[in-house]
Amino acid sequence: MVGRQARPLLRPEVVLREESDNWAVLFDPDSGEAYALDPVGVFIARRLDGSRSVGEIVRELDEHFEAIPPEVDQDARQFIDDLLAKGLALMKG
Repeated sequence: MVGRQARPLLRPEVVLREESDNWAVLFDPDSGEAYALDPVGVFIARRLDGSRSVGEIVRELDEHFEAIPPEVDQDARQFIDDLLAKGLALMKG
């Protein structure tokens, strides 16, 4: 699982299309695949710019949303792992 100090970023080619209801679609033009994101996924994806660590993103999640469950760290890291596995994000460096 991605470490808390890692600084992942969305691939520059990936399009994050936000909808009016705080949901979004990540579109990979290379594969033609699209992935729906809930508001928490959108929040995380917007922060995958290579400048923030996973730990910093989790802290921002906790500060921004109410009633965040204790497993937010693990869930966020799993979500980022999924983006990496699908080729939507990559590790900086």
